[in-house]
Amino acid sequence: MEEWPFHDGNIHNLLDGRQFDIRQNCRDVDHSLQMHSSVIRRFALEEELEGHQGCVNAIAWNSSGTLLISGSDDARINIWGYSGRKLLHSIETGHSANIFCTKFIPETSDELVVSGAGDAEVRLFNLSRLNGRGLHDGATAPSALYQCHTRRVKKLAVEVGNPNVVWSASEDGTLRQHDFREGTSCPPAGSSQQECRNVLLDLRCGAKRSLADPPKQTLALKSCDISSTRPHLLLVGGNDAFARLYDRRMLPPLTSCRKRMSPPTCVNYFCPMHLSDRGRSSLHLTHVTFSPNGEEVLLSYSGEHVYLMDINHASGSVMQYTSGDVSELMTFTPVPNRQEHQPSVSSFFQNGLRKRSNTAARVEKCRMLVEIAKRSLEERTNIFHAIEACNEVLDGNNGDIDPSLRHECLCTRAALLLQRKWKNDAHMAVRDCHDARRIDNSSFRAHYCMAEALEQLGKHKEALNFAVAAQCFSPFDTMAAEKVENLKKQLAVAEAEKNNKASDGSPKSEPRAGRVLSLSDILYRTEGNSDASQDGPRSDREDSDYDEELELDFETSISGDEGHDVESNMLHGSLNLRIHRRGDAIRETGPNGSCGSPSLSSQNKKSAYQHEAVIDMKQRYIGHCNVGTDIKQASFLGQRGEYVASGSDDGRWFIWEKRTGRLIKMLLGDGAVVNCVQCHPFDCFVATSGIDSTIKLWCPTAAVPSMVAGGSTGPETSDVLEAMESNQRKLCRNREAILPFELLERLRMHEFSEGSLHPFECAQS
Repeated sequence: MEEWPFHDGNIHNLLDGRQFDIRQNCRDVDHSLQMHSSVIRRFALEEELEGHQGCVNAIAWNSSGTLLISGSDDARINIWGYSGRKLLHSIETGHSANIFCTKFIPETSDELVVSGAGDAEVRLFNLSRLNGRGLHDGATAPSALYQCHTRRVKKLAVEVGNPNVVWSASEDGTLRQHDFREGTSCPPAGSSQQECRNVLLDLRCGAKRSLADPPKQTLALKSCDISSTRPHLLLVGGNDAFARLYDRRMLPPLTSCRKRMSPPTCVNYFCPMHLSDRGRSSLHLTHVTFSPNGEEVLLSYSGEHVYLMDINHASGSVMQYTSGDVSELMTFTPVPNRQEHQPSVSSFFQNGLRKRSNTAARVEKCRMLVEIAKRSLEERTNIFHAIEACNEVLDGNNGDIDPSLRHECLCTRAALLLQRKWKNDAHMAVRDCHDARRIDNSSFRAHYCMAEALEQLGKHKEALNFAVAAQCFSPFDTMAAEKVENLKKQLAVAEAEKNNKASDGSPKSEPRAGRVLSLSDILYRTEGNSDASQDGPRSDREDSDYDEELELDFETSISGDEGHDVESNMLHGSLNLRIHRRGDAIRETGPNGSCGSPSLSSQNKKSAYQHEAVIDMKQRYIGHCNVGTDIKQASFLGQRGEYVASGSDDGRWFIWEKRTGRLIKMLLGDGAVVNCVQCHPFDCFVATSGIDSTIKLWCPTAAVPSMVAGGSTGPETSDVLEAMESNQRKLCRNREAILPFELLERLRMHEFSEGSLHPFECAQS
């Protein structure tokens, strides 16, 4: 399969053009040069930083890029110098569980650092107090200690230019605001004001099963971020499918946790449409982040992919949807032909010169890419690269192509996706067919591919409607006639089975009180049953009442130092499970009694619930696997954020072109799992960490550009497609993952005996 250039062009041309274009801002050129496809394809491992004794769960740069901070299962914070690659400070924090997050506090000359951990504590340290101390001189007393959370602290956020406040997101369902000027610790036990009044977001009744359902559960927060360009914007993600954007200026005053509150109104919800109505309690976010310019957000899902969304939907370029739109997308209705948006004037003029020749060249390239994709479809070869060719046409050059070419490319990509059958490919094919029908509502290909996609999703009745329409548009096509007959037979079989069950008089499912679930039933609910995915509709159990879902808590113990086998990618240890009804968690009592006020109880009635509008995806990034951990990051690379990176459960980390989703680089970064990927603020340099106790540093030193490790020998030269297909199998069959995340999501409370640390936590949390 021949390749085509990336959108940023040739780096030599960029450098040569810098001296001639005096109107171009040199700073913009520097931003372009920091991360460029030419140098990303030369990334290779430069060095490993040794200094931790456990999994490294958090890494972050200071604002100037001179220091790197890391937090680990060994309960230590390490500070590294960028220039010398040396360990400068090692802080024994006093945390009694794994550190999940750590940050430099802005505008403090990099003297203040903060950490959050599995012991539910947030600790602040002053590095100036470490002068003269050795690297291992014992525990360091924190400058401030906050113990107001009741469950694990998974993420911290700081505000650019603000040296006084840090925000902490916890699995207890609250996001708290800690102001160093108001107190250096929580009120002591027994005092009259023991309850901290620092709750900015109370989401203990904020999780949603699906878009149409009201919030009921505790939203166990996994991640949060504050926009660097508009610091009043706050983004959070937790154990449901919806990321939430809040404006801090519109939130109610800080409160305590004595009374559970209704979730505050958010500015925007973000969720890919095909994930918004699954009803899967296991689907949740592991990381959310703003783009460098603050105009986009990146979401990483457990058991899913990475998705990009636009924040500003007022311009009309962003797709918003409601719960009704989800079903309408798959329902056959006549649609009017859409008037295609014409290229703007700026696409024809640049620096005052007309660019007709460039536009013509781009259109010709698009036609060539579509022909390549169609040839791959016919030959059933190079499906992955053919889909990327279509992505290039539709996402990289959309303003230059006419409606007929766009329609042809949409139908071709839909057919390719249905051949590949990776996770959610059928949903992506539905989108393409819908867009193709809007261009040509009498298109045979669009209707036929829509029928195939819906059939793969187990929606046979809807598929039949589209197949009949396709047959009407092409009466003599034998494929359409066969599709109609096959779908009719499948519906007849399903109807017969339904009638047989009704005639037998057997109930649809056993009463709960008499139903016994084996442990394997709980652990190994496959993706097909819990996902309403390509295997068919959801099981009866998935349709059960949300409040009655089972929930499990667990404790772990590990023998050995790391507790995992690198070769098998499995973790060894023991689990002690405590099984209870999920509804019991809602009925947990605190100072205020049960969850919710009378107003919230009335809100829970579906008839009174107002469905929110949600912002849909504009790009997805696939190839990696995010199942085994819920601290896995997805990050923007470069000051312009033109590239996206994520770790993976196979020990690799991936880099994609943001605009098209095209895979640029795949590198082996860990013996088991890569969790953290952090780009240097200014240099072409990336730090990664994961299950290993080391931090890997990457820069463009490889002699040969490639999709793997610069053509060097070793495991990194393994076939890229084979690695991605293996990851897709893990995503679709949770039995093959380290542990089924259907279980892991329910393992909320990870309790430790005092002073004990378990490496298992970092791999399974």
